[in-house]
Amino acid sequence: MRIAFLTAPEGVEEVELTAPWKAVQGAGWNPQLVSTEAGQVQAFDDFDRAGRFTVDHVLAGDTSDAFDALVLPGGVANPDALRTVERAVGFTRSFFTSGKPVAAICHAPWTLVEADVVRGRTLTSWPSLATDIRNAGGTWVDEPVRVCRAGPSTLVTSREPDDLDVFCAAVLREFDRAAQA
Repeated sequence: MRIAFLTAPEGVEEVELTAPWKAVQGAGWNPQLVSTEAGQVQAFDDFDRAGRFTVDHVLAGDTSDAFDALVLPGGVANPDALRTVERAVGFTRSFFTSGKPVAAICHAPWTLVEADVVRGRTLTSWPSLATDIRNAGGTWVDEPVRVCRAGPSTLVTSREPDDLDVFCAAVLREFDRAAQA
């Protein structure tokens, strides 16, 4: 499976990128760092600069056609930047319209809200997004991980870095389930 990890050029929470990336690689799948600009993505550890990661694919009106699933890492600045870039919003939306699985952690559901794909779905996130999710027609729950199959694509969401173990396990299970379908 080829898995897109969509991030802005700056602001992704490093552990929310690297932990699912390692889990996907460990499953024998091919993670690809996708961003809105070429070069490297600057990750953060909370508000401190952390590692830099090389972009594999630059968005230019893309759809989900080249990928089997999508992971949206969080960090406050990352999804806030992505939701202002129509290419990123459209790319995210295309996974839902094509029925491919999507996983989002922490603040990443801001991109889902902007893509108008949370209506009728139940998800979790960093608690400060609860009102945004409700206003977009979704149901917010305070759980370590939530798997929602209320649409054509499975949505896996999680609250924060402390939930990464259960998030990664759910991502692997649900992405594998989609691959077997």
